[in-house]
Amino acid sequence: MSDTRRRVKVYTLNEDRQWDDRGTGHVSSIFVERQKGISLLVRAESDGSILLESRISPNTAYQKQQDTLIVWSEAENYDLALSFQEKAGCDEIWEKICQVQGKDPAVEITQDPIDESEEERFEEMPETSHLVDLPPCELAKLEEIADLVTSVLSSPIRREKLALALMSEGYIKKLLQLFQTCEDLDNREGLHHLYEIVRGVLFLNKAALFEVMFSDDSIMDVVGCLEYDPALVQPKRHREFLTKTARFKEVIPITDSELRQKIHQTYRVQYIQDIILPTPSVFEENFLSTLTSFIFFNKVEIVSMLQEDEKFLTEVFAQLTDEATEDGKRRELVNFFKEFCAFSQTLQPQNRDAFFKTLANLGILPALEIVMGMDDLQVRAAATDIFSYLVEFSPSMVREFVMQEPQQTDDDVLLINVVIKQMICDTDPELGGAVQLMGLLRTLIDPENMLAPTNKTEKTEFLSFFYKYCMHVLTAPLLANTADDKNSKDSLEGSTKINPVCPDNFQTAQLLALILELLTFCVEHHTYHVKNYIMTKDLLRRVLMLMNSKHTFLALCALRFMRRIIGLKDEFYNRYIIKGNLFEPVINALLDNGTRYNLLNSAIIELFEFIKVEDIKSLIAHIVDNFYKALESIEYVQTFKGLKTRYEQEKDRQNQRLNRYRRDARSLEDDEEMWFNEDEDEDEGEPAVEKSKPEEDFPESYGKYIEGKKAAAAAAAAAANGANSANGKPVTPPTSPPAPTAPTAPAQRPPRYPPLPDQARWTREPTAHPHSYTPTRIQEDQSRQPTACQCPPPWHLPPPHALRCTGRDRASTAATFSPRSPGEPVRLAGLAA
Repeated sequence: MSDTRRRVKVYTLNEDRQWDDRGTGHVSSIFVERQKGISLLVRAESDGSILLESRISPNTAYQKQQDTLIVWSEAENYDLALSFQEKAGCDEIWEKICQVQGKDPAVEITQDPIDESEEERFEEMPETSHLVDLPPCELAKLEEIADLVTSVLSSPIRREKLALALMSEGYIKKLLQLFQTCEDLDNREGLHHLYEIVRGVLFLNKAALFEVMFSDDSIMDVVGCLEYDPALVQPKRHREFLTKTARFKEVIPITDSELRQKIHQTYRVQYIQDIILPTPSVFEENFLSTLTSFIFFNKVEIVSMLQEDEKFLTEVFAQLTDEATEDGKRRELVNFFKEFCAFSQTLQPQNRDAFFKTLANLGILPALEIVMGMDDLQVRAAATDIFSYLVEFSPSMVREFVMQEPQQTDDDVLLINVVIKQMICDTDPELGGAVQLMGLLRTLIDPENMLAPTNKTEKTEFLSFFYKYCMHVLTAPLLANTADDKNSKDSLEGSTKINPVCPDNFQTAQLLALILELLTFCVEHHTYHVKNYIMTKDLLRRVLMLMNSKHTFLALCALRFMRRIIGLKDEFYNRYIIKGNLFEPVINALLDNGTRYNLLNSAIIELFEFIKVEDIKSLIAHIVDNFYKALESIEYVQTFKGLKTRYEQEKDRQNQRLNRYRRDARSLEDDEEMWFNEDEDEDEGEPAVEKSKPEEDFPESYGKYIEGKKAAAAAAAAAANGANSANGKPVTPPTSPPAPTAPTAPAQRPPRYPPLPDQARWTREPTAHPHSYTPTRIQEDQSRQPTACQCPPPWHLPPPHALRCTGRDRASTAATFSPRSPGEPVRLAGLAA
């Protein structure tokens, strides 16, 4: 048969009746030697490993669903499914399966379950009548009954038939009566057989049998049978524990008898599963899936019944928050709510939402605020568990309650501050409770779960609230343990000398590490708020004091905090670090570490390597200027030499940039002279520009125009001299320019015009002159007085508003406009020297 590959996902059905993804690969139907038949083979697309190797059995019922799914069962409680990416692949594999079984590919299921049962009954159980007919329920037949129950566990069909027989004849009740007889007679052999029988019946995994076995009048006898394990010398006393040691505590009397019975039953069945029955082997782990489901649905029913009884819950909350309630009673109430919330995890999502909303409406959060501040460790631990359920369910609900709390004069009464104080004051040497509370705080301040579209201001409002009312409580231990002792010369040599009130013991170091972990999270996610807090409190300096701690993990936490700050590449932080010289404790820690190649050494070098790779210029300059002499001896890595190289390269670039603008005056004059010479050479060979108006609007030639301007200038000068003579002031006669060989500008400058408006757009005029521009639009104001043109000096290129530049006055370097008649394009004319 041809090897046909199709991309599929392999799924298996778990005991909770949920599909587990086993991987993605390609399926083929080929002959496998060890399976001795055509098999479905799935190889993983990642590494080629075998995800599934299943022989296509002629008697297995394969079912095709939704055009891209093939589902089948290979054993009891072991269901498989192939989900195809393409319908064509599913159709092809389906045809192969039908071909092996001799079925029409048009069918959606290859075997009829009824036919299969009948067929298996004759093929696998030739002695079916003997197995269905149970032996008489007598003491002499207990061994035969035990052998029968044990033998059917390997066959799903036999198990099904045995379960039906046990149910139809009321056999369970008879067996439990025999147990009482054997126990009265102290018949240990019979009791051992009954243990095997009851254990086997539980492994039949049938809910109908569980209903009989776990009823009020039968469950204790079932527990009694399971006490006589043949592997034990003496029987366990489970019934004694359940009846005498374990006591049912009613914090508030439960009047509903059905609810009471369900609670008792659930506890006892849970005890059987967790305590009495041995841990199932790999082959037996699916045998008790129905027992797990039985307990699950019992819990769902208990939660639903309690939730519907509003009178009961209201009374519980009233006593929980009543100051007159005794401590023992309050402890029981809190433990009740803890178990109540644990049961709620079995609810479906929509039912769980309704459950927690009911608790919120009844006032669970104000009640927690009271009990979490109590001195009883058990009460606080239970309250913490309840609080964790609420935070996991809805962080927004908790945040909303916190922000709506009345602003007391004392911030310690706020719920979050109560949580922080409980974290700080955890007496557990391993800080197990503190770790749990730190995780809850992290969830509450995580902006990722503050993105609800219905309340877009939640992030800003809550973070502002947290940094105003709660952050100082969180950082109090850190600031207290890093207080600078100015009277001690060795205040930075070891954190044990920083503050004698809070010694640097292991528990304190663990607490500071937790706080630093939370602050590092804030640096990554609260850029604005945490930046202001760090600057205000000079927090980084205080944190870096912990680099001297004898606990390396605490020094690494402090270094990680600085690494996150530098990783933001924020110049605001960089200036703060440079100004405070905050690299000094880090470099001191590196030098003190010596030649030891450990995690601290690698982490510090990685910090400087990041600065080098990211080319953070301000930090590189600061490090090289202040610390390179201490670091240049470190040659086992090239990090610090690389920093020096980057520093020198940047310095060279800055020098080149400065030299570009620091040219001497003689060089500037030479360049200016060259520019003017080139400009004049271009003007001499420039073709004439056509006139856009009749010639009578202008002088006949440019020369005549210049002569006319000279005459007007001379008349104006004579008038000015006459006026000055009348006032008794000497007048210096104007100097006549030399005779030009080409048309030149008059000695007196023509009228200057103001800069063009910003909205004027310019395009380069297609002419030979390199600095010629023509306006596409210009607004004229005839009433405006002539003003000076704002053109730049001659060594710059003309700006866009400079029009046709026909010359420059080398003395004044000012371009001038040639006069024109209305409507004619404007031309610039320069004055000759």
